[in-house]
Amino acid sequence: MSFTNLDLINAVDGFPYYQVDPDLYAASISTYYELRVADHDYALGYVLPSVAEVFRGVAHWEFDDEDRILTLTGGTNAAVRSAIVAATLEALRTTGHFKVLEKWRNELYPVYGRNKELLFNVERSASPLFGVVTYGVHLTAYVKKEDGFRIWIPRRAKTKQTYGGMLDNAVAGGIATGEVAFESLVRECAEEASLPEDLVRSKARVAGCITYFYIRDKSAGGETGLMQPEVEYVYDLELPEDVVPKPGDDEVEEFYLWTVDEVKEHLEKGEFKPNCAAAMIDFFIRHGMLTPENEKDFIEIVARLHRKFEFPTL
Repeated sequence: MSFTNLDLINAVDGFPYYQVDPDLYAASISTYYELRVADHDYALGYVLPSVAEVFRGVAHWEFDDEDRILTLTGGTNAAVRSAIVAATLEALRTTGHFKVLEKWRNELYPVYGRNKELLFNVERSASPLFGVVTYGVHLTAYVKKEDGFRIWIPRRAKTKQTYGGMLDNAVAGGIATGEVAFESLVRECAEEASLPEDLVRSKARVAGCITYFYIRDKSAGGETGLMQPEVEYVYDLELPEDVVPKPGDDEVEEFYLWTVDEVKEHLEKGEFKPNCAAAMIDFFIRHGMLTPENEKDFIEIVARLHRKFEFPTL
């Protein structure tokens, strides 16, 4: 099967888009529960009914069937709310209720309010249960040659908790609570690709961000249908020919140095992790390799890579 660029965007941005189909969008959101915190009358994420039901009768959580709202009622500050969320999730993890919690990371993700204030922290593996916006970094490392770009592409270890064996961006990872994007990037570059810190700090260039609303499928591991809106800060790093990325941990099997055509061939085969395919398409657009002249769905692809979320973001 051959995947178009729009197919790849559809795979990572699967939630209905209001501007494209407002009726489908309205019908879809009516089937979910809004996640809220007390005294904040707006949604922080969308929760599947099967997930929301688990919180019925749980201390510090309020379940509103009529308006389809799940509210964290306990706590008036981030520290107390975070402690309640952690205790609830630890209990659910102990009972083995959700498969996604089997991939517990001991890493916290932040959830922000409309004023960009931290409302609470949530265990990384649990964030899709609540459908909250998460943040990450993606870096494309490349070498410039006379006949064009060569792009470093890693293959994820088959033992990875998610998307095992699929292709990835040179470096990618989530931004934990308390981290800023660039420091997260520097850390991930060392861990995943053994890239020297001084090189990354001096040569990596921020190139904007992409946003998408992913609906988790079986390749993500755990329950399917969970919602995962994400903001990914994207970076470019031109490497000298004598700098070769090497796996720095057990998350990557090997790196390939491919031409643009070779990367496109593997994209068409659907071999990339969904959000890594999106980041690679964004790279092609920014560097003039994907244009309105060679991509009939150019305008929709660009729009879908920068969708506006219904929820607060940083």
